[in-house]
Amino acid sequence: MSDPRPDPAGYRPRSFPPPEFPPRKPRLFARMPPAVFPALMGLLGLGLALRRGLQAFGLPPEPAELLLGVAVALWAFAAVGYAVKIGRRPGVVAEDLRTLPGRAGLAAGSLGALLVAAVMVPYDAGVAQGVLWAGLGLHGVLALLVIRHFLQAPKEGREVTPVWHLHFAGFIIGGLSAVPLGLTQLATGLVWLTGPIAVAIWLWSLWQIVTRVPPAPLRPLLAIHLAPASLLATVSAGLGLWQVAIGFGVVAALIALALLFGARHMVISGFSALWGAFTFPLAALAGALFALQLDVTGAMILAFGMGFIPYVVVRVLVAWMKGGLAARTNAAEA
Repeated sequence: MSDPRPDPAGYRPRSFPPPEFPPRKPRLFARMPPAVFPALMGLLGLGLALRRGLQAFGLPPEPAELLLGVAVALWAFAAVGYAVKIGRRPGVVAEDLRTLPGRAGLAAGSLGALLVAAVMVPYDAGVAQGVLWAGLGLHGVLALLVIRHFLQAPKEGREVTPVWHLHFAGFIIGGLSAVPLGLTQLATGLVWLTGPIAVAIWLWSLWQIVTRVPPAPLRPLLAIHLAPASLLATVSAGLGLWQVAIGFGVVAALIALALLFGARHMVISGFSALWGAFTFPLAALAGALFALQLDVTGAMILAFGMGFIPYVVVRVLVAWMKGGLAARTNAAEA
């Protein structure tokens, strides 16, 4: 039956464009999801940890260098893809910053450049130093954009999350290449700059966890707390600041134990792109253990990471190639 009520005066039904056939295909990289970068960051970190592990046991370096070559190639491909997306419409950066996966992904993308600098140190110190400074500058610009977003966001959007470690303490990754390049002042400054920031985020996050439990889908992000402690221990050890290194190593151990006991609750919602947050802290922990000369324990963590991290990377890459990752993480489209 038709609706007996009269239509409002002047009402006209809304018109819709006719469906396209065949359906319009989005342009290449138009919806490149930043959420792919955390897993790739984990793969880069895994290669660096494997490099340290093979050196510690006096084994040939070729397996680590092969893995690092694959990791750098994948990161570069993703970085070029996102650069193409920005080139088509620069406003996508601000739109991706509005979502938590987008903010985490963009931070991991720029921090990946700092890991690439560490990869390049044994091959070409000049290139490594150039990539290091470019990565620090790029990440600095991103940090400023995040601060602007935070100030403009509504109250509910200003919550401190573990992703803040990536935005503001992630600069410590630059120390991985600064130390072997002889840039000791830079590396020392990064330790003293990012250390207090990481401590502040840990304390704030601890208060948040005590007051309320994070939603199940966001719990994998808690693993990010492990990354700055491990990296600060690694860089401090490289600088010979052993008391600082041991202190952050103890913090990393405590966080790792807490994450281990809570692992079942962190993965209860099933696999998602946020599992990338498990990868780079795990690799950073293995690298820190080798830096602290705890080689056997480091080898055990590394062995687990060699199976787990590639598993996450493959699943994230498959989701990206099939187009589902962009939709599930609300990636902006250029």
